[in-house]
Amino acid sequence: MKTINNHLFKSAMKKFATGVTIVTINNNNIFIGKTVNSFTSLSLNPPLILFSLNKHSTHLKEYLVAKFLGINILSNKQKDLSYLFSKKTPEWGLTKTFLAKNNTPMIKNSVINFNCQNYKTILQGDHIIFICKVLELKNTKYKPLIYLNSQYY
Repeated sequence: MKTINNHLFKSAMKKFATGVTIVTINNNNIFIGKTVNSFTSLSLNPPLILFSLNKHSTHLKEYLVAKFLGINILSNKQKDLSYLFSKKTPEWGLTKTFLAKNNTPMIKNSVINFNCQNYKTILQGDHIIFICKVLELKNTKYKPLIYLNSQYY
């Protein structure tokens, strides 16, 4: 075993395959979205999922006050959206969306769209953990976009 440092830890975490999501909010009719791969399920009863954002993330303040969020698991045909929403201020442009019941923007053709309530936030290390209660979901038959070793599959 090696003594841990930031570079070694970052290199090790690249070996873990993840799905790719875009977390969306509606901030006074301005849509905000961010590519996130720190996403997982937390509880079946109640249905809870979580993701995290760096304490210095763009639009963090807006995410912290958002009552509702959309978590869109991207399909393997949406790699371009992953790149687009990883920018500091992405242009929604031609992104195909629909609105959930609470006016949360959802990205069409995703594997799954979760409409969530922002349930709890926790400051831990250099990130904020968002725990979200799933209110409704839309499931499709698309295949997920996978991220591993800094590459998409």
